[in-house]
Amino acid sequence: MKKYLIVFGVMFSIIACKTEDKKLEVAEVEKEVVNYTSIGAAITADAAKSISEMAETYKSIRSGDTISTKMVGVVDEVCQNKGCWMKINMEDGEQIMVKFKDYGFFMPKDIAGQEVILNGKAFINEVPVDELRHYAEDAGKSAEEIAAITEPKATMSFEADGVLIKSE
Repeated sequence: MKKYLIVFGVMFSIIACKTEDKKLEVAEVEKEVVNYTSIGAAITADAAKSISEMAETYKSIRSGDTISTKMVGVVDEVCQNKGCWMKINMEDGEQIMVKFKDYGFFMPKDIAGQEVILNGKAFINEVPVDELRHYAEDAGKSAEEIAAITEPKATMSFEADGVLIKSE
């Protein structure tokens, strides 16, 4: 009987210690490859703030404050003379006026509706009437619309040193 107990104990130990080959399933994650056209300084697409995050940033700054940041947005308008400025849509219907550092580069005139990533400085700017009229003229506004501009306007502004334009 003692032999049976020893044999039974050894068999039980073998069965209890039996290891199964466990296969790990590796889920393949496909990353969407996004191509960008780079203009100005070389920048990357990572860590860019969304439009809603930028709205909060602009709420926290006053005229004269400057914040270095990176943001992603959709182009609403581009200067049709040279591409020397563009406007980015905000969620509330407002726009961010974007100019380019040292007037050093220009945007293609046909990028309205495209997603861009901007790197640079965000600030609030008090824009005088003559400059507002100049922008309206560049945007192709009518003489009546230009003449209706009679007061300066505090605008959300951005000076970009580098831009990535999402390729379609």
